Amino acid sequence: MNKAMIFDTHAHYDDEAFDPDREELLSSMEKNGIGTIVNVGASINGLKDVVDLVENYPFIYGAVGIHPDDAAEMTEETLEEIRRISRMEKMVAIGEIGLDYYWHKEEEEHEVQKKMFRAQMDIARAEKLPFMIHSREAAKDTLDIVKEYMQGGMYGGIIHCFSYGKEIAREYLDMGLCLGIGGVATFKNARKLKEVVEYAPLSQIVLETDCPYLSPEPNRGKRNSSLNLFYVAETIAEIKGITPEEVIAVTEKNARELLF
Repeated sequence: MNKAMIFDTHAHYDDEAFDPDREELLSSMEKNGIGTIVNVGASINGLKDVVDLVENYPFIYGAVGIHPDDAAEMTEETLEEIRRISRMEKMVAIGEIGLDYYWHKEEEEHEVQKKMFRAQMDIARAEKLPFMIHSREAAKDTLDIVKEYMQGGMYGGIIHCFSYGKEIAREYLDMGLCLGIGGVATFKNARKLKEVVEYAPLSQIVLETDCPYLSPEPNRGKRNSSLNLFYVAETIAEIKGITPEEVIAVTEKNARELLF
């Protein structure tokens, strides 16, 4: 039986933080136990970069979508481009999409985000793809929209960088969705997230980096990469009283079943 390899379900290798050594870093993944990476779209200008990475690296797959920070810049043409790219080979999800009220405080901005969130969920439904949700300081509105769509015709999804408590986690888990767990779970002050990791079935957890952001301990504050996911697997294993190898194997299986 082949040894399980880490599956990073959420990375941004198109980010300029990787410009100095992208090729060298990505070429080192396999020998370091990283088997599969999903590079996730975020900005309108970055959609082409996602396609380029997917075409150039056999182990990189793509998710296509626009982060809520850019919702106000989105047009019908943007949505058409997302739809077009989503049909390309190796595109496995619509994301990252959702709501972010951390920087955007005005009700008018929230309405624009909700409109574009729904529009991209419509694409996920039509193209029969899972979704990757970004939600920051928008717990209720995000949950309400996901619940609305999960009434029928959706193909699963990941709540990326899950940051809420156990009660919200229960709602998503009960809908059969996965929680994306990354570097924050290793932080000493992440009590709430550690409780969620303990509560959530391992069968509904996937590993992610959100690199170059959110490096785990002991590399907190430095540029993140998929190579750091071993620290996350160790933390989850410690919380659940199992081995890191089991965490890697089960989360890889979860990601493959959802995205492939």
